Amino acid sequence: MNKAMALIAFATLAAFLGILILHVPHWDLIAVAVTVILLAAWDFLTSARDGR
Repeated sequence: MNKAMALIAFATLAAFLGILILHVPHWDLIAVAVTVILLAAWDFLTSARDGR
């Protein structure tokens, strides 16, 4: 259940930033949004492991 909620939250964040990128296509905003998505994905992948 926690993994499902985390995946929904990540998808919502990615969708919001994707819409923002499409409507305000500035290179610096795109760089920040991609960085945020990558960091959130890294956090999701490392905290979703079953090893802990």
